[in-house]
Amino acid sequence: MTTAVLVLNCGSSSLKFAVIDPENGSRMVTGLAERVGTPDVAATIKFVGTDGALGAASALKLGAENDHRGVLAAVLEVIESWAQEHSVDLVAVGHRIVHGGEAFAASVILDDTAMAAVRACIPLAPLHNPANIAGVEAAQHVLPDVPHVGVFDTAFHQTMPSYAYRYAVPTEWANEYGVRRYGFHGTSHRYVAARAAQELGRNADPGLRLITAHLGNGSSLAAVRGGRSLDTSMGLTPLEGLVMGTRSGDVDPGVLGYIHDRTGADVSAITDDLNKRSGLLGLSGISNDMRTLDEAADSGDQKAQLAIEVFAYRLAKYIASLTVPLEGLDAVVFTGGIGENSRTVRIATLGHLTHLGLRLDPHANQRCVGGVGGQITVATDEPGTPVALVVPTDEELVIARDAAALTR
Repeated sequence: MTTAVLVLNCGSSSLKFAVIDPENGSRMVTGLAERVGTPDVAATIKFVGTDGALGAASALKLGAENDHRGVLAAVLEVIESWAQEHSVDLVAVGHRIVHGGEAFAASVILDDTAMAAVRACIPLAPLHNPANIAGVEAAQHVLPDVPHVGVFDTAFHQTMPSYAYRYAVPTEWANEYGVRRYGFHGTSHRYVAARAAQELGRNADPGLRLITAHLGNGSSLAAVRGGRSLDTSMGLTPLEGLVMGTRSGDVDPGVLGYIHDRTGADVSAITDDLNKRSGLLGLSGISNDMRTLDEAADSGDQKAQLAIEVFAYRLAKYIASLTVPLEGLDAVVFTGGIGENSRTVRIATLGHLTHLGLRLDPHANQRCVGGVGGQITVATDEPGTPVALVVPTDEELVIARDAAALTR
């Protein structure tokens, strides 16, 4: 009998799922349901074949109920039938949960007490946590006898010292409303930091100083020393920090009052613009997709060129700033869709950081897409020069392993 973990990532209108062997990381089943809660809901599923590779996606027949519980019930009916046929024992369900606030510094079994704490975090993530909770409740309803584990995007950053996470705002904001830096993408930062340490042969080195760069439509950095997060670029919400696909990243807070005075727009509308109409999309007027911008920039589009330049410049500034909590730097780790695949971004970013000793190996960078090629920079002749790595992230595997460990 093979043991496996069902990993669920439940969004407001989507459901991503996978059955994973937590020991070797192999995917036995993967799938995606989209437009959940609407009449147009649809789902696809892939199963591993005899050659060990996932096959082509096939449409999944859904029932009359189009909410998360109904869709998940249809998904699990197929998965349970497949598991019985292939002697696979589903030992746990691992759930990605976006915000754990200050309540969770590690993954936990989702009992009644834990779920109450997750619900208390809804004001901190009103778009994400309700969907995550809906997924947990739906899965618990369908699989009541299997342990369910929550893995939190914010948990990894709970090791930040108070001077890193506190904002210079009225104390009652912090004490009564939880206004502080929490950080996100923690599961990804945790995974790639561990893989980078392994790649560098420094698994057990408590002094290893890494800056992990999760770059995609949402982007964030983390300063990681000896496997612990000391600081990060995202804050109370995922809007703070780097330029992203449609998010502005850092702006003067006075922008909200200024735009309100000029346009009459309320805070909600302005925040919506900062989240959905800014970033690479706002700068370029073309797209939030770096691949599209790369092509446009190569064709001479000046707005696309500017968007890439701003993205890389702000990224480099943040990388340099995070050497402060680390008191130095051993490696920069690129991951995520942009970090793993955009040679242009790596060239532009590292070009701003030569004063830190980072030197790009153009041949390694050229062949390094999606992690292929591993180390993409070479040290200079001076000892102790930092390097850059590309490490493909695997948040689902972290969730599967945490769930297996907690329920073993």
